[in-house]
Amino acid sequence: MKLRRNLPVYFLLYILLLAGAAISILPMVYMINISLKPNGALFEYPPKFFPTIAEITFENYVYIFGQGKFYLNFLNSIIVSLATVIISAIVASALAFCFARFNFKGKKFFFAFIIFTMIIPGTTLIVPQYELAVKFKVLNSLLGLIPFYVAWVIPFSTFMIKGFMENIPKDFDEAVYIDGGSVYTVFFKIAFPLASPAVASVSIFNFLTAWEEYPWANIVISDNVKRTLPIAISGFFGQHQFTQWGYVFALSALSLMPVILVFIFFQKYFISGLTSGGIKG
Repeated sequence: MKLRRNLPVYFLLYILLLAGAAISILPMVYMINISLKPNGALFEYPPKFFPTIAEITFENYVYIFGQGKFYLNFLNSIIVSLATVIISAIVASALAFCFARFNFKGKKFFFAFIIFTMIIPGTTLIVPQYELAVKFKVLNSLLGLIPFYVAWVIPFSTFMIKGFMENIPKDFDEAVYIDGGSVYTVFFKIAFPLASPAVASVSIFNFLTAWEEYPWANIVISDNVKRTLPIAISGFFGQHQFTQWGYVFALSALSLMPVILVFIFFQKYFISGLTSGGIKG
């Protein structure tokens, strides 16, 4: 009886969920459809959302794979994203461990300062960041991207991992100390492994941040060989007097593959890391 009374509510809920899913998925579907059409088919009239079987072609993907710089741009994005994820995971975990396990002067101030940096708009830091890049001579280099990306993602990563580590019983720490272990043993053998769901969940966001970032990379990198994929995609805009949308969407679809793989392999950590990191108790 209760189920029948709630049936209209469930029906409306599923309708809203389906509508939300459609709104989220349709742009991706449209992008893939255009990438499978001949270059320039975007302007056909009347417009067709789905191509027919006879219209499907892989010429856009063949052109992209035929460009040697595609592999270099893809490799650059992989190097920058993985380096950002690995370095930020270690640094943020160490910071979170210090905040969660130790009491020291200025602890609340330093943590509040880290939280404060999360609300600073990134565009306001472009000029000082550029001056730092010039001073350390890392312009037109991947080293001009990785340290800055790490600095961007550490505040949020530290905040999330700290909440998770506070839920790890301190009895584990005391057992290690009794057995003669050091604080490094506690961190690398206890805290870091047990906090892996939180580390994995924030690493997904960190990977996306480094993988999709455009404005800073466009400012720092000028050499085509050293550019990342977002910059490579923008290179097709206005090329040969008009934008080659088939190439743009084909390259965009290819750039989504690593992101999808990351979500597939780390999805089991995603929800648990976010919920546990946001609840203290």
